[in-house]
Amino acid sequence: MVCRINDYIRGVNTKAGQKSLTRKPFQIIKMSFENLDLIEPILRALKTEGYETPTPIQEQAIPIILQRKDLLGCAQTGTGKTAAFAIPIIQILHETHNPAKGRRKIKSLIVTPTRELAIQIGESFAAYGRHAGLKHTVIFGGVGERPQTDALRAGIDILIATPGRLLDLMNQGYIDLRSIELFVLDEADRMLDMGFIHDVKRIIAELPRERQSLFFSATMPADIVKLSQTILNNPSKVEVTPESTTAEKVEQQMYMVNFADKRSLLLHLLRNQEIVSALVFTRTKHGADKVVQHLQKNGHNAMAIHGNKSQNARQKALSDFKAGKIRVLVATDIAARGIDVDDLSHVINFEIPNIPETYVHRIGRTGRAGQSGIALSFCDNTEITFLRDIQRLISQTIPVVEDHPYPLTDFTPMKAPAKVARKPIRREHNGQSVRETAGNRESRPTIRTSSGNSEQRPVRKFWSKRPGADRS
Repeated sequence: MVCRINDYIRGVNTKAGQKSLTRKPFQIIKMSFENLDLIEPILRALKTEGYETPTPIQEQAIPIILQRKDLLGCAQTGTGKTAAFAIPIIQILHETHNPAKGRRKIKSLIVTPTRELAIQIGESFAAYGRHAGLKHTVIFGGVGERPQTDALRAGIDILIATPGRLLDLMNQGYIDLRSIELFVLDEADRMLDMGFIHDVKRIIAELPRERQSLFFSATMPADIVKLSQTILNNPSKVEVTPESTTAEKVEQQMYMVNFADKRSLLLHLLRNQEIVSALVFTRTKHGADKVVQHLQKNGHNAMAIHGNKSQNARQKALSDFKAGKIRVLVATDIAARGIDVDDLSHVINFEIPNIPETYVHRIGRTGRAGQSGIALSFCDNTEITFLRDIQRLISQTIPVVEDHPYPLTDFTPMKAPAKVARKPIRREHNGQSVRETAGNRESRPTIRTSSGNSEQRPVRKFWSKRPGADRS
């Protein structure tokens, strides 16, 4: 928001015939998208979407990008980072686009870590650029290549991609990055966490040296700053909120509960009709499936989304949740970044994450873009140390709800039980006893003992006639 202050205005004292000073109260004027010098097709699309006032990251980033400067953007999840780069990219390409020059070449590339986030960014470009006459497509793994390669052959202006599928289609010759003018690396810290750093460097090596680069990240640890220095050229920095802060309008509550009672507590809370929609986070894929089975068994409409689900199943679960067809979506941290669900009322941490920053990203799914939201967390005695790390990171003490039917009985912090290694599988194969482990296979002769002779002899691997036997 822009604050224009008129401390005093001059007036005329008609009785005295002299000039006097009259104090006028402060006037706070909200910034609107019209103040950002956006073109009419974009303003019309934003009006259709119901957008009137830009968020702080949009207000600061859009003018910088329109001036064709590199940008280093750090903003809390849910603050509108996607629109902050999508809107100016559409405007720049619309002003330079010439449809009479034949087949379209890729002018803008947006690289993002997950399929869900790539799809969401594609939806944003479709919404904001509906009147701009530009074409875009989204490519990601887990689905067939044919529809994606057909769109690439037809010609596009904007490409949104995940690193793996992008490199795959580049190697097959479907994608040429030599005409790129605008490059965006979104959710850079998540990209680093997921091990895509080498893929990102390979992609950057194929880009033209003369380009405009935009680098967005929810957090700015030292490794991310170092990576940005290899991509950006004298960038402007926009940091809307302090690093690793929790969404201000998210009400946080902590339930101390025994691990065995967590599912019963979840059912108890879901009886509250004020929970219109709930995104429930578990630490493992198996745990997510178990929670969904328990909810469905007790009459709740719930689905799971995690890495073991097919792309179509994940998209159906997410679209049904957004449309209100299901009330509860259970997810692993694959959904903790970039998934934008309108009016999500509650986030429930069924298990406390062992990485404090993950907690911030999880609860950032509610209370997005200035709206209010509620985050509920279940903590057992193996997760108390995780809770301490989270409270240290966010510099807050999360209020504990004591009035519930499943209180924690033992507050002694304990370590989570270690994973038990699977027992080796023993099989008999061609007279061999085979012991199989995850990373090793060992075979040895089977030892058999006859009833009349205590001597142990290995079974022959093959048969041949004895030396000196009659060969006639």
